Amino acid sequence: MQILNKTNEIAFFSLRTPQMRAFHLSWIAFFLSFFAWFGIAPLMAIVREDLSLSKEQIGNTIIASVAITIFARLLIGPMCDRFGPRRVYAALLTIGSIPVMGIGLADTYEAFLIARLAIGAIGASFVVTQFHTSMMFAPNIIGTANATSAGWGNMGGGITQMLMPLVLAGIVGLGVDQFLGWRLAMVVPGVLLFFMGIAYFLFTQDAPDGDFVDLRREEDASDVDSDKKSALGSVAKDYRVWALFIIYAGCFGVELTINNIAALYYHDKFTLDFKTAGLIAGLFGLMNLFARSMGGIFSDRLAKKFGLTGRVAMLGGALMLEGIALTVFSQMNQLGAAVASMVVFALLVQMASGATFSIVPFINQKAVGTVAGIVGAGGNVGAVAFGFLIRSPAIDFQTALLYLGMVVIGISLFATTVRFSPEAHAAEREAYRLAISGGTEAVAN
Repeated sequence: MQILNKTNEIAFFSLRTPQMRAFHLSWIAFFLSFFAWFGIAPLMAIVREDLSLSKEQIGNTIIASVAITIFARLLIGPMCDRFGPRRVYAALLTIGSIPVMGIGLADTYEAFLIARLAIGAIGASFVVTQFHTSMMFAPNIIGTANATSAGWGNMGGGITQMLMPLVLAGIVGLGVDQFLGWRLAMVVPGVLLFFMGIAYFLFTQDAPDGDFVDLRREEDASDVDSDKKSALGSVAKDYRVWALFIIYAGCFGVELTINNIAALYYHDKFTLDFKTAGLIAGLFGLMNLFARSMGGIFSDRLAKKFGLTGRVAMLGGALMLEGIALTVFSQMNQLGAAVASMVVFALLVQMASGATFSIVPFINQKAVGTVAGIVGAGGNVGAVAFGFLIRSPAIDFQTALLYLGMVVIGISLFATTVRFSPEAHAAEREAYRLAISGGTEAVAN
């Protein structure tokens, strides 16, 4: 199947084309997914009191919330390749809304743990968003498109830190006990997620020229199956995929970890109330408004001059600086200094994430979804690994963040292993030339 008519520009204020409808609806869907995924995080101080949770138990729920996403992302990627992002996203959003609304029924640690595990599946939304934009945008702009859609979507993890305490405060203001209030508050993101799933199915299509099902209708099914199996095998054998897997653990895995603990960190370390702690923690995710996009923009600009080598260099540099910034943040004991250093760190970690997925579409264009799924799962593997560090009773949050910064610095060296053949460089330059000249790019999928 050939993907034709990818657009070479982003018309941010338009919904007229299928490319821009996919762009806007995918980042909104991603935003709501992250809003729901981390909706409970700024309320954890109250949940901790309500359910009498220990530090280890809180750590276990954090691990659970990101662990299931590993498998969800590995599954979702090939599903996008086969069935198309429209159907896959609609199903993920509507089904994923159920545990979000249902977490309020948890009245024990075990039930709460299972609920957070189930909610974590919606984290696979990232893979669908990246796949969908990769199907719609040409090589000259794909880094910016992927990074911006993911960045604006990731803001959900920050905005929820700010809004969910206000939602809870509003419910409590109606005379509801706060222990019942946090349960009712989680219904809000669940309902939004459900209706977004319906909207996605109604108003998007898989590719510029239509849905995968329709585009493949005239193809021989056995050939399609054979091609997909072959593509999956080649992806699994490609060392660059696993290098990016580790790299994404060092950037997005860190971002997920901070999203889970930031509000609790500021609440405990600086003795802030949960609303103030949530507002400060929200700044971290709010940086996605432009930070992740910057990673994609710089990657595209370096690609214009240096090709794929420029994209890799951008990734390695951003990751190294991220590790240094996280190390500095971990040592801040004054609130103002902690917030300022967190903002710098947020900028760099999100730029590194954007730069990673500026490279992903060029690894294997016959299996973009599979590559995106594996690399995306790397972020969650990192979050799980870092979660064990966070939950350790022998290490406080500050020390854990210091160790984490050192790990990221080491991971940045993996960027030097991501290389492309002369043929790949030549193909990318030709595709880039066609894109900026207004030519039609055809990509096998």
